[in-house]
Amino acid sequence: MNLLQNKVALITGATRGIGKGIALSFAKNGANVAFTYASSEEKAIALEAELTSLGVKAKGYKSDAGNFAAADALVNEVVAEFGTIDILVNNAGITRDTLLMRMSEQQWDEVLNANLKSVFNLTKAVQRPMLKAKKGSIINMSSVVGVKGNAGQSNYSASKAGIIGFTKSIALELGSRNIRCNAIAPGFIETEMTGALDEKIVQQWRDSIPLKRGGTSEDVANLTLFLASDLSTYITGQCINICGGMLT
Repeated sequence: MNLLQNKVALITGATRGIGKGIALSFAKNGANVAFTYASSEEKAIALEAELTSLGVKAKGYKSDAGNFAAADALVNEVVAEFGTIDILVNNAGITRDTLLMRMSEQQWDEVLNANLKSVFNLTKAVQRPMLKAKKGSIINMSSVVGVKGNAGQSNYSASKAGIIGFTKSIALELGSRNIRCNAIAPGFIETEMTGALDEKIVQQWRDSIPLKRGGTSEDVANLTLFLASDLSTYITGQCINICGGMLT
């Protein structure tokens, strides 16, 4: 199915893991894809080529989503290149995990800036083309940690909880203009990052999940595709957990 045929999507942090899975899923469903990356130009070039090979237009942009001016400039560049932006996926994020007693102000600020301020920056900037078109879907990547908290991740948890509140507020603000805003809260998703962890620890996590497995980037991409497409035109202001039943 070409659920996103001829639509234009902007995805932040798309050169690996969940972001890459979303970019590939969107392209396979006909979307033209603009994406951002922080540092790895080699991975960005490779992803651009992979997406283009699927028959869509694709372009990577080196951009800091946590920088207000850079986010605004990025949206202007994407609109100039692609004509509009129908879908925004705020996926970029970082972790600086440590207990509160050891956490520095810098570790707090870096995470809040990269994870939460970035969502404000891009959403504010992308309003312009979406309001002009009187349609759009904004999807913000939260986390189950933003729903339930987690020791050693107070900065990350606060940023992801903030995303949920922001999402609900924007859904209320923009709903009358046919612009939807939803959040996704992934649980334990197995990516390149988790691949570096001890297998025994990973298996313990799998065993604690009702579905007895970790999620995949494709699992998250499928939900993101649904929320980006016209299959979900009556869904807005929601935070959907994708966690294999972890929070049940």
